Amino acid sequence: MKKPPVFTPEEIARFRTELAERRAPGAYEPGRWSVSPLNRRTDVVGSLPPWVRLRDATLRSVETLPGVVASTEAKEAFLRRLVGSGVPEVVTAGLGGRTEAALKSEVALVKGESPDCRVVCPLMRSPEDIDRAASAGYDAVQVWVQGFGETSLIYQAPVYGRAWRGEEWRTAETPRDRAAVLARAARLVSYARERGLDAIVPLLMVSYATEESHEESVTLLAAAGATELTLFDGPGAMSPEAYGYLVRQTRALAPHVEVGLHPHNTYGLAVGCAVAAVRAGAVAVELSVNGYCGGPGNADLAATALAFESLYGVQTGIRTERLTELARAGQELTGYHTAWNHPVTGTHAFCWGGMDLITQETEIDPLLHNCLEPTLVGNTRTVPFTPDSGPYTLVDKLTALGIELGHEQVDDLLVRARELMAREGRLLTDEDLATLAEEVR
Repeated sequence: MKKPPVFTPEEIARFRTELAERRAPGAYEPGRWSVSPLNRRTDVVGSLPPWVRLRDATLRSVETLPGVVASTEAKEAFLRRLVGSGVPEVVTAGLGGRTEAALKSEVALVKGESPDCRVVCPLMRSPEDIDRAASAGYDAVQVWVQGFGETSLIYQAPVYGRAWRGEEWRTAETPRDRAAVLARAARLVSYARERGLDAIVPLLMVSYATEESHEESVTLLAAAGATELTLFDGPGAMSPEAYGYLVRQTRALAPHVEVGLHPHNTYGLAVGCAVAAVRAGAVAVELSVNGYCGGPGNADLAATALAFESLYGVQTGIRTERLTELARAGQELTGYHTAWNHPVTGTHAFCWGGMDLITQETEIDPLLHNCLEPTLVGNTRTVPFTPDSGPYTLVDKLTALGIELGHEQVDDLLVRARELMAREGRLLTDEDLATLAEEVR
């Protein structure tokens, strides 16, 4: 049936005029988003760059998720989708347990999908590792640097193997202070540069860095040839403000070296940390699909990309319409499913319930309660029929099901539907509504 009009065309025109007066170009892009104009004012949010580089580390991060045993074919299929989404950089899994042929095949896959996508090999521990990465065709390597001196021994995997076998792992080369830790890393950085590779240096556990220790690290590693210093916060103990401060300090100490960050989401602030760091001068954000990583996870690729693109007008190069499909592929790969209201890509991220005053607003303007258009990220707007729904939402539901009822029949069906939901304590299926519709005809 045709729904009785609530507002006159003249009233709707006035509504739309009022909405237009509250919006501003850039912050409002029809069919894409409608966000607060305050987000685009430098006197409010500060100055941000026109572009930010998002580096996806999903393939490395899923190695830390318990129970993920994905086949090579599944990982390759996911990698194709990932590169196809437009990410400019990809961190692969490490070298461990993989043949030269497998490494070369992975690099070739990425380059075949996008020749400009930079491929990064993590966890370089020796010159031999760097040689393998160079031979496989990687563009860059990551030389991870623990944030402590002697305490860094906790994170040396060979220590545990030798101790278990009853072997002595303490040697003349065993680092006992910060200087020794940095010297070892600096040698690897210099060697990577000699091999023609970009040397990305993750500075781990930066929440424990003092201004003095950080200056020592930055000065030495920049001098060794680091192309990027990446501030890794594994515990997720850095606030957005702290991240911004540390980025500014790093840039002041090494103005010719790029600064990146790898935030964790302990307090749900990973995306906020990314924004604060980029505002302070960081150029790269390391993250993952669905925020996958150990513990509380990383910044989510989709949420981060849309925050930069829609809130602040910072370009990422991501093909946003592929993000929901990519998120679902990540769930299939790992078996780890996101919450129903996961930002941007959640199954109900664009569902505001079933009240008429919510479901009918989209006919006046689809970007009121949803500040993003679902199709922008490949998602869908979900409109459920609930106990709070009125006749307008019910008619929309019936129309979608191809069911035609009269005005009084709709009223009767609405009563019966609410009674059934109350009696059974659940929402109704399409089949339930079709059956009730037959009863009221």
